[in-house]
Amino acid sequence: MSGDAENEGAEASEEAAGPFRVMVVDDHPVWRDGIRADLERLGVATVVAEAADGGEAIEAARKAMPQIVVMDLSLPTVRGVDAIRQIVEESPHVRVLVVSASGEEADVMEAIKAGASGYILKSAPGAEVAEAVRKVAAGEPVFTPSLAALVLDEFRRLADRDPSEPSLTRRENEVLRLVAKGYTYREIAEKLFISVKTVQNHVQNILTKLQLRRRYELMRYAIQKGLDRAPEEGTGGRSNQRPGR
Repeated sequence: MSGDAENEGAEASEEAAGPFRVMVVDDHPVWRDGIRADLERLGVATVVAEAADGGEAIEAARKAMPQIVVMDLSLPTVRGVDAIRQIVEESPHVRVLVVSASGEEADVMEAIKAGASGYILKSAPGAEVAEAVRKVAAGEPVFTPSLAALVLDEFRRLADRDPSEPSLTRRENEVLRLVAKGYTYREIAEKLFISVKTVQNHVQNILTKLQLRRRYELMRYAIQKGLDRAPEEGTGGRSNQRPGR
């Protein structure tokens, strides 16, 4: 293994171990304080931002660049699911763990379809929330046990999708590889020397060709194809390493 590969492996291992950069979103300050205290006491997270509503969460995620967002669904101004969708679309590397008082099937499925990586109930003890953060950070789906079977069925439906492998242009393939690696639209634009609007147009064209609707579905598709491990092209000879966040 090369020195660069060894360094990247060590960095990935260290990142997977935590503590993770976490943003906590809830309209009740006491609950936010409790989650912060539990996560930091257990050494799972450093809370880098807090927000009391969906609009604040979207803005705070852009500025604080968390790895994990722990958030409620019931939020003022902007709904929780809409905030999840916006955050994940702008920064697909961010993973969202919903901690909600609602265990309703409709709420869970809506959160998943918006891009949440996990969903547990507010009745869960602090240690369980901390473990859920660890699992979500490691790429494991975490859901309230009573709805786990339903959620896994939804994941299987998405994973079993078999597009007709349409032909993508060279530029579309470059954009797709960078989406798989978790780059934002702005970062992709900078790496490929194109505008953010052009990146958005390419992503929309790719979604249409692959018969997908959401960016999180596109990212799952790209990862399943191994594109997150593919070397980057068209970056003018610059480093392929993901920028630090």
